[in-house]
Amino acid sequence: MSLLTTEHLDMRFGGLSALEDLNLAVPDGGLYGLIGPNGAGKTTVFNLISGFLQPTGGRIFWDGQDITSAPPHRITALGIARTFQNIRLFGGLTVLDNVLVGRHCRGRASWEAAVLKLPRYRREERAVRDQGMALLAEVGLADVARQPAGKLPYGHQRRLEIARALATEPRFLLLDEPAAGLNPQETLELIEFIREIQARYHLTILVIEHNLRLVMGLCRHLTVLDHGLTIAAGVPAEVRRNPQVIRAYLGK
Repeated sequence: MSLLTTEHLDMRFGGLSALEDLNLAVPDGGLYGLIGPNGAGKTTVFNLISGFLQPTGGRIFWDGQDITSAPPHRITALGIARTFQNIRLFGGLTVLDNVLVGRHCRGRASWEAAVLKLPRYRREERAVRDQGMALLAEVGLADVARQPAGKLPYGHQRRLEIARALATEPRFLLLDEPAAGLNPQETLELIEFIREIQARYHLTILVIEHNLRLVMGLCRHLTVLDHGLTIAAGVPAEVRRNPQVIRAYLGK
């Protein structure tokens, strides 16, 4: 059984069809890519899976459970986390606090315990901060834990956004153009970083990326969209030779 499945998924904005009849099946484990030119519908897919949008047709299933109408916080609690094409960190908060925001969904203390600063709340807070620092150490950001997130170099901000997603304890990670704005060296480092976290945390990862070099070298299966339609799916070598894919990226 696939970990995540979409069945005949449609998304329309008024008279504009952003996505049409998407049938996506992502097995548990591994790295998978969702690619296509600008306006192909890739980010719309992520917004639907993560609950930011409700589809106009079709269904979404997570580990056999229908999550089509689930809100974002419920989807996060089920084990699906995401990053964004345009980085959405809390720039005025510290690096550590950004990770703690992601960890919040796993907290167990009640709001009464938090308001009254009860011992169980203080114990949980200490444990969460320790976990946050351990996660930052694993992603190479422990040394800047108390710096404002908005002051970090761009590549470190990308890494921090992934760390915040990891703090939610996901099984499935959606990466929306993680290499956007990175130079070639930073992109190579990112490829190795994604491989490391996939193995370390036993994640299933779905990547949107315009950088074909990245997805061809990283992903073992690709789905290609163009104007909301699936035009190809398969291993990278097959997709690279597909005439429809070539036309979509390079024109006739």
